[in-house]
Amino acid sequence: MSGTNPAGGIVVLGAGFGALSTVRMLRKQGCTAPVTVVAPRAELHYLPGTIWIPGGLRTREDLVVPLGKFFQRMNVRHVAASVTGLSDDGRVVHTTAGDVPNDALVIASGGRFIKKLPGIEHAITPCEGIDAAERIRDRLRTMESGTIAVGFGANPREPSAVRGGPMFEFLFGIDEQLRREGRRERFKLVFFNPSEQPGARLGPKAVAHLLATMRRRNIETRLGHKMVRFDADQVVTEGGAFPADLILFMPGLTGPAWLDQSTLPRSPGGLIAADAHCHVAGLERVYVVGDSGSFPGPDWMPKQAHMADLQAEAAAANLIADLAGRQGTQGFKVELVCIIDAIDHGTLVFRNERRQLVLPPTRMMHWAKRAFERRYLAMYR
Repeated sequence: MSGTNPAGGIVVLGAGFGALSTVRMLRKQGCTAPVTVVAPRAELHYLPGTIWIPGGLRTREDLVVPLGKFFQRMNVRHVAASVTGLSDDGRVVHTTAGDVPNDALVIASGGRFIKKLPGIEHAITPCEGIDAAERIRDRLRTMESGTIAVGFGANPREPSAVRGGPMFEFLFGIDEQLRREGRRERFKLVFFNPSEQPGARLGPKAVAHLLATMRRRNIETRLGHKMVRFDADQVVTEGGAFPADLILFMPGLTGPAWLDQSTLPRSPGGLIAADAHCHVAGLERVYVVGDSGSFPGPDWMPKQAHMADLQAEAAAANLIADLAGRQGTQGFKVELVCIIDAIDHGTLVFRNERRQLVLPPTRMMHWAKRAFERRYLAMYR
């Protein structure tokens, strides 16, 4: 179904992990109100799987899931449009297909990469989508030798708004791929980061493991120096420059561009300010989940799909209470769960407010990551 929803109801912005989990949780918790999803396409792009595109373990077709059947099962109306702004304290969503009114709003449209670094057009940002992963695949196929530089940055005004985990996976995955192809000795791999402890949100044990893995795999590191710029053939930092024939770089995150056309409260880093119940400060029946939001909690709170799913469950419960005239009080647990994959083995990293765990790399973890992908996508196929 498509078109605007004049009756209002619940409007969910986005078609990623947080948005779709919100829809599932609303229906699972018995909500029968009309639900409209506003997103450019009725598709889920499973970005965690893009780490396997360069090595050929995944293709675009494996990772793009049409959502028509899911929307039909959930009795959801889809508005094929991009959001351009909000008005009336969130009660009206402005889109490229016209205005969409609502009685309750959940913002799950994701974050936006900060692309202010001079020369960033010379770098590929892997988590921008499947196109980016295919560009990496195609470049690797044409390169006979050279230096591959892999790094990530943060939002200087909100250090937690960073997504570094996938960059370790691209780094180790490319290393393993080149070894399998028998041409690793013709390439230099360099990992760069402005921090001396890259990936610190994963915990000290994980950082030590990652750096030890780089040393073992003969991956050079350039750490502790602020980025200056990218050139077509080099990475320039305050600690000096080094040559690079292929640059993969993940900038820090901020809020979506359309926030400038709204009155939503923002965090110092430009994300939507929310409380521990995913409620947007000062507005009625407006919630945020996932990368768009800034939430109270530990400074290592991750920007990952698992966290968006946990927030979606809380937001759905509180929204249902809100619509019934009750105060929603459900919070979400903060935990980091990731398998850092390297094509044929993976390292499990877990962190919550009580403990940290890093398991040695095993083939079982690689297959567990693949099994999770299959199970997760089955919900939407």
